Amino acid sequence: MTTFKDLGLAGTILRALDEEGYTVPTPIQAQSIPTLLEGRDLLGIAQTGTGKTAAFALPIIQRMLANPVPHRSAMCRALVLAPTRELVAQIADSFRTYGRFAQIRVTSIVGGVGHGPQVQAMARGVDVLVATPGRLLDHMSGGTVKLSSTEFIVLDEADHMLDLGFVVPIRKILSRLPAKRQSLFFSATMPKEIASLAGDMLTNPAQVQVTPVATTAERVGQSVYLVDTKSKRDLLVELLRAKDFSRVIVFTRTKRGADKVATHLVDSGIQAAAIHGNKSQGARQRALSEFKDGRTGVLVATDIAARGIDVDHVSHVVNFELPDVAESYVHRIGRTARAGAEGIAISFCDNEERHLLRQIERLTRQTLTVTDRRSEGSKNVAETAGPAPAQRRGGRPQNAGGAPKRNAGPARAGAGAGRPNGERRFGNAGGGNRPQRDARPN
Repeated sequence: MTTFKDLGLAGTILRALDEEGYTVPTPIQAQSIPTLLEGRDLLGIAQTGTGKTAAFALPIIQRMLANPVPHRSAMCRALVLAPTRELVAQIADSFRTYGRFAQIRVTSIVGGVGHGPQVQAMARGVDVLVATPGRLLDHMSGGTVKLSSTEFIVLDEADHMLDLGFVVPIRKILSRLPAKRQSLFFSATMPKEIASLAGDMLTNPAQVQVTPVATTAERVGQSVYLVDTKSKRDLLVELLRAKDFSRVIVFTRTKRGADKVATHLVDSGIQAAAIHGNKSQGARQRALSEFKDGRTGVLVATDIAARGIDVDHVSHVVNFELPDVAESYVHRIGRTARAGAEGIAISFCDNEERHLLRQIERLTRQTLTVTDRRSEGSKNVAETAGPAPAQRRGGRPQNAGGAPKRNAGPARAGAGAGRPNGERRFGNAGGGNRPQRDARPN
């Protein structure tokens, strides 16, 4: 069995890992770290949940330790680009966790907050800068960030960057980097434009392709309620009052919809908060922090946050509205069942969303179980036709939408089921949450 010590990591890094209880690397970490320590470029095809943050953070910290240089104003030695503010914060926290004994200087640059503190942090120079592309370009234009001495560049979740329209800004940033550098590129999928970007960014890269600990179908109990639009809010309240719903993320298609759902839940006596792009960075961080520490039990989010939320022990994901793009469904339900644990995903589908449900089933190659509130029985989607069933009030659904009882409680979410001798695997420590046995990777 390979351990982090076997990978040749420095003692200061191993000490930080030991304090977190991490001993066994995930497959992408075991494959990537030795290659990156050699200084090669890397192309990683990896979804969230595979441990890729540590796969690039650990070797970058080690290479900086092996070649210390003084900090220079507005300069960074390593630049990590990520698509969302939440992911930026998590990656920065991970670098701080892994480099706590290495005395590396880490800062982040994102939109939605004032420039002043970011300018002040960069004025002293940093080792690691984690940023979203748009705000980084603002700083570069103002001369408060300079990339002329950057040694390492990481592009994380490149396909999500494409979804958000960041490819052109990324190319502008890459054009300002030194030709002599180590480049790391991570993406869950490789559409044509992303493949082209990788080809331009990387030089003779090593390639690593891994899959999550288990497939979505294996880890997430999935079901769907056929319900008319006007009854969705009442059904959501009914489900959330069930005792096995503990930490829940509810997804809507629009920012306005997220606010309306969160308000309805609060008015119904359920602690909830909305998180989306129109919220200030401070409001988003507060909502996420309160969700992580249990003060808020329900987080209502839009798809922009689907890949940026990485929280332990999410018991359920509820698709209040089905996404327009089937791939977003996979990213949404991936917020539960982290690191090989189990979880439950429940979707609400009205008549106008039936075609979206069929797209999801084609993509996932499975038929979702339909739960009928009138009978609490289950049936195949193909057997249901005509209008969505009429709703009745009262009557708690049995076991949260027909999903198996074994998936219900968050207390099991990090238990490392099936792992011998209580051994712990290692993943992203973003957000400061200490893992249960099997730490969630990111």
